Amino acid sequence: MKIVVIGGTGLIGTKLANRLRGQGHEVVAAAPSSGVNTLTGEGLAEALAGAQVVVDVANSPSFEDGAVLAFFETSGRNLLAAEEKAGVKHHVALSVVGTERLLGSGYFRGKMAQENLITAGRIPYTLVRSTQFFEFMGGIAQAGTEGDTVRLSTALMQPIASDDVADAVAGVALGAPVQGIVEVAGPERMRLVDAVERHLRAKQDGRKVIADAHARYFGVELDDTALTPAGTPRVGTTRFEEWLRRSVS
Repeated sequence: MKIVVIGGTGLIGTKLANRLRGQGHEVVAAAPSSGVNTLTGEGLAEALAGAQVVVDVANSPSFEDGAVLAFFETSGRNLLAAEEKAGVKHHVALSVVGTERLLGSGYFRGKMAQENLITAGRIPYTLVRSTQFFEFMGGIAQAGTEGDTVRLSTALMQPIASDDVADAVAGVALGAPVQGIVEVAGPERMRLVDAVERHLRAKQDGRKVIADAHARYFGVELDDTALTPAGTPRVGTTRFEEWLRRSVS
């Protein structure tokens, strides 16, 4: 089967493409660096020719409100139109658990716009909503940094290893469209502030971490439901402490 991975050279895309190739599928890892640009449409028709499945794991290069919305809307429209012309049978997109609860953030408004294009389109689809990756802890810390302190929300989260996300997305891509949402999450719930502090300590980062129930997460104040799955997610196997040990070794 021919599968096109949009964003196929990124963190998830690279892992996903390798998994699908290892199972014997023809995989196109599409990205601007390989001549496929969903914003301009360059190379899309050629990449999608003969493809049965398209998996979109691309992310906006900018988190500025206007730029991220423009990215997901333009990319989404171009990609879905090209898929319809190519006769693609299954569109899979990677999104974020709790997107509809985080619309105070421009980034999540962009993700919601992407999801809305997909659900309103004609291509059979599956939306894979993931919780935060373990690999994002450093970025979350940076977003909360004020001088030599890091101020972070006490809200619950259920983060997941990117390897487990890639496994889940590969499984979805090889299955039938569900015309809905599949949630994926890690095996443990923890406080956001605690997860990031454990990450910083493992990295021997001396910044002081401050727990603040009102601290904003990319512009949004969180409660315990904001970042956690609403239903019964597919659960990854990698535990946070195990990942931390590997990441610093």
